[in-house]
Amino acid sequence: MRVEKVTSQALKNVNFDRYLLAAAVGKRAEQLAKGAQPLVDMDLRRFKYADVALVEIAEGKILVDLEG
Repeated sequence: MRVEKVTSQALKNVNFDRYLLAAAVGKRAEQLAKGAQPLVDMDLRRFKYADVALVEIAEGKILVDLEG
């Protein structure tokens, strides 16, 4: 899947709040860096943690609290 399409879907999942998406990707990327298992079939040696986190959010594997 292309980066633009993944980002678009991830933005839809956070009601188009770019700042919320950036915070969620950063938090999840940190978890992955500390040893959390990815929820999608992506090789952490090949892809950046932020890319994996973005795909997880786009696919709905990670739910972001929209209430704050």
